[in-house]
Amino acid sequence: MKRRTLGKSGFRVSEVGLGCWQLGGDFGPVEDERAQAVLEAADAAGINFWDTADVYGAGTSERHIASYRRTHDTDPIVATKVGRDGNLYPDKYTKERMRGNIEGSAERLGVESLDLVQLHCIPPEVLYAGDVTGWMDDFQAEGLIQAWGASVETLEEARFAAALPGCTSIQLIFNVFRQNAIRDLFPLAVENDVGIIVRLPLASGVLAGKMTADQSFAETDHRHYNRHGEAFSQGETFSGVPFERALDAVERMRPWVPEGMTMAQMAIRWILDQPAVSTVIAGASRPSQVRDNAAAADAAHLPADIHRNLAELYRREVEPHIVVPI
Repeated sequence: MKRRTLGKSGFRVSEVGLGCWQLGGDFGPVEDERAQAVLEAADAAGINFWDTADVYGAGTSERHIASYRRTHDTDPIVATKVGRDGNLYPDKYTKERMRGNIEGSAERLGVESLDLVQLHCIPPEVLYAGDVTGWMDDFQAEGLIQAWGASVETLEEARFAAALPGCTSIQLIFNVFRQNAIRDLFPLAVENDVGIIVRLPLASGVLAGKMTADQSFAETDHRHYNRHGEAFSQGETFSGVPFERALDAVERMRPWVPEGMTMAQMAIRWILDQPAVSTVIAGASRPSQVRDNAAAADAAHLPADIHRNLAELYRREVEPHIVVPI
C-alpha cells in the first residue's frame, strides 16, 4: 500500500483508508467479531489510516478500534471527529464541552493523545466565528491532540478552513459525482500544505455499480431514512444526487470500466489520480470489501479518455441535479 503525506501533520497515510462509520452499527447491527475481522483485513492490506467519530454508534466504532489495538501489534493513525453530538450540536459549543468530548474519544480509544481530531460538519456560522478553531489550536498545544482538521459539507467551508494556519486536513465529499473541488479547493490546499481526506468515494455505494431501482435498505441505514435529507445533509446520502439519476449515470459508466477492475475500483482510482488527495476513506462492513477497495491503490492510473468521459458525464448529467450546495 502506497502512502502519502497528510498535510502539515507529517503523517504518512495509506492511499486507501478505512471509514469506520459502519462499525458503529448505524447502517445495521455489526457484531464485534465482524468488526474485528474488518479491522484485521485493513491491517493486513497495509491500510494505516482509520477514520471514525464519537457519534458513530455513540462511541461504538471507537471502542471496536480500541479493542482491536489491544489484541494486535499494530499502530494505525486514527482520526476521530468532534462536534455533532447533542452535547455540542447545534449551538452549545464551549471550550470545556469540546474538551470533554475529545477526552471521551481518547478514553474510548485507549490513548492519552489523539492523532487527528476533525471538526465534524459543525454549523458554518460556528466554524466562521473562529472560537472553535482557536480551541483546537489550544488542544494541540496542550498535547491532547497531535493535529486537527475539519470535515465539511461545502467548498466554501473547506476553503475557509484550509486558509487557517493550524488546520492540517480537510475531509470532504469528493467522487465522480462531486468533482468541483479539483478546481475550487485543491490548489489552495496544496499551497497551504493541507491534506485532503476524501469521504463517500462511492457515493453511498451507488458507484459500486451493484444497486438497482428497487434497492431496499434497513430502516437504520441513512440511505433509507435520509434519502431526502430528513435527518442531516442530503449531500451525505448518494452525494446529494437523486437515486434514480445516480443509477442512470452509473449505467453510462459501465462501458468505461477497464478490464480487470470493478466499477468501485475505477471510482476510487479516479480519486487517487488527483495528486492533491492524501487518502480515500472507503467504508466496509465485510473484509472482502476492504480488500477490494485496497486493490484500487495498486491499479494503474486511468487513461486520459476515461478522465475526459467522467468529467463530461459529471458536467452534463450529474452536476445540474445535485440538490445541496456544493
